[in-house]
Amino acid sequence: MVLESDIMIKNLQEELTCTLDIISCSSAQTKHLGMRLGELLHGGELILLNGQLGSGKTTFTQGLAEGMHITDLVSSPTFTLLKEYRSQFQPVSDGTDTAEVVASRPDHTRFFEVRALYHFDLYRLDDPDEIIDLGFEDYFYNSHPGSGVCIVEWADKADALWPAERLSICLKALDEAKRSLLFVATGTRYCELLQQFSEEIICDC
Repeated sequence: MVLESDIMIKNLQEELTCTLDIISCSSAQTKHLGMRLGELLHGGELILLNGQLGSGKTTFTQGLAEGMHITDLVSSPTFTLLKEYRSQFQPVSDGTDTAEVVASRPDHTRFFEVRALYHFDLYRLDDPDEIIDLGFEDYFYNSHPGSGVCIVEWADKADALWPAERLSICLKALDEAKRSLLFVATGTRYCELLQQFSEEIICDC
């Protein structure tokens, strides 16, 4: 994979915005990028995906789920709008809301909270107000650590509904194998996430 540029940070209308350009040379690399990001999530994140059919949105999401220790087969929820996946680690029945478990990685050991992945696909969405009618906006505005992670394909179909702070990823097919991924983080939390993600990817190179 190729990092086209270092993290670019700027203040845009008093909001902190960071960007990162990456070229993925294969679907396996695109999935690996998703996995690396998934490993860094703490819950409550909103990730918006845009890109034409075949640009790698679902492939990236599959990797993200893998990084979150989700073992279910992740597929596009085009006909259902939302699919929910749970981490393989389930809460212990001790009266607490979450359970901490240890996940071992080659370089270090870290703790993370049990959480879910909410996978949205807005491809067939005709009216953004449908999201409000179905009560889905509650998912997108729940930013508490330990809660579920939202990832939305075809997010541009509901641009007006997204909170100011989020991570947007635009995927573009450059040829049969290569994909361009432009990450745009808005807000301190997401800029810190993108910085950490960039450092992880550099270590992979």
